[in-house]
Amino acid sequence: MAQPLILVVDDEPDLVELVTLTLSRMQLATQSASDVAGAKKLLKAQHFDLCLTDMKLPDGDGLDLLEWMTTHCAGVPCAVITAHGNVESAVRALKLGAFDFVSKPLDLGVLRRIVSTALKLSKAASTDASTRASTELIGSGMALTRLREMITRVARSQAPVHITGESGTGKELVARMIHGSGPRAEGAFVPVNCGAIPSELMESEFFGHKRGSFTGAVSDKIGLIQSAEGGTLFLDEVADLPLHMQVKLLRVIQEKTVRPIGEQREMPIDVRILSATHKNLAELVTAAKFREDLFYRINVIELRVPPLRERADDIPELADAIVRRLARRLGIDAPSITPAALDVLRNFPFPGNVRELENVLERALALCNQGKIDVGDLQLRAVPRSEQAPPPAPAAIAQMRGAAAPGTPAVEPAARGALGEQLEDVERAAIIKALEDARYNKTAAAKLLGMSFRALRYRIKKLGIE
Repeated sequence: MAQPLILVVDDEPDLVELVTLTLSRMQLATQSASDVAGAKKLLKAQHFDLCLTDMKLPDGDGLDLLEWMTTHCAGVPCAVITAHGNVESAVRALKLGAFDFVSKPLDLGVLRRIVSTALKLSKAASTDASTRASTELIGSGMALTRLREMITRVARSQAPVHITGESGTGKELVARMIHGSGPRAEGAFVPVNCGAIPSELMESEFFGHKRGSFTGAVSDKIGLIQSAEGGTLFLDEVADLPLHMQVKLLRVIQEKTVRPIGEQREMPIDVRILSATHKNLAELVTAAKFREDLFYRINVIELRVPPLRERADDIPELADAIVRRLARRLGIDAPSITPAALDVLRNFPFPGNVRELENVLERALALCNQGKIDVGDLQLRAVPRSEQAPPPAPAAIAQMRGAAAPGTPAVEPAARGALGEQLEDVERAAIIKALEDARYNKTAAAKLLGMSFRALRYRIKKLGIE
């Protein structure tokens, strides 16, 4: 197998010599160019596995070369060498498609990590990434097709990605796919819910601590950031980070180092940052609730995950996959979904998105009879897709297998919690009443409710009645 070939573009002979020597010790071959024109000539003449280019060149900017490469040799990853502290240039390079960046004076450990990661990329790996994206995101509509393409593209980079979308759309799934489709797939994927960690514990959780650094620190602890070494750190609900942690996270991203509480020195880290939130970060920046400098560092590439109502044509395929998965978990044959039920699902706005669809189908799976999920099993009424608020819940379980009786008062969704919680409360009350009326004979109670014994037993367990 031929040695990987690296192109080094810089007009400083000493730096070229240092990089060449470092790469030769990694069993890598190199060629060099001192300007943009020379680099283009070499890139046209032969294939390179990686390009390392300085930002300032005699006949132009490294960004000019990077932009040219995206058109003429898009399969070659390109990392840029920036002046120390020039964060703006690094961010611009990443936005233009740079694989990663390294600052002067060169940290050879960082350089070796960047090169090793970049060399894991290949045409075959890119094809595999596209295949994985296709199999994990269910649906063939235009919105998901575009999202899959973006996942495949950003997976090849090390740039921070910010994933936006409503609750329940699958933002963590997208983050996992970016991780699993890229060169860090063999490393750890560490998801962190930024809104679930108490403020007073946040620094210790993120950065770790040394034994004795504070009361209760009885042993050394590795923080979440270091636990993602070589892999990906996913900051879910990043908008919930308090301001003091935003400052510390910004330093981690810029310096690529971390210092545990009680530690005297900073430790280098090799972690890719992905983040997500259902909130509008730009509005939070305007309201001074989120740091502008951190916003621009984590939002180098933005991916929007569309809500389910914007891809209603994907619902039949998605619903079928969900039902099959749930049936496998229960060890039963997967029922079919009637055309009428699919039509109701397609026209429902799903304010809770895919997560809500899963809850609806899980309930329908328990309630259906004769191997078919019909309209009544969904416990939903048909509503215009443009309606944003959840529809009213059914008045009682006794009516859940058909349309609600005329004059039945609707439950206002805003009155209490999410739609799923309201439905569960209604179900729980109806089941308890039926059990009491049947003197806790489950077979008789199931008949009173108009469902099978198996369905009743499932709901009793699901709702924690026993």
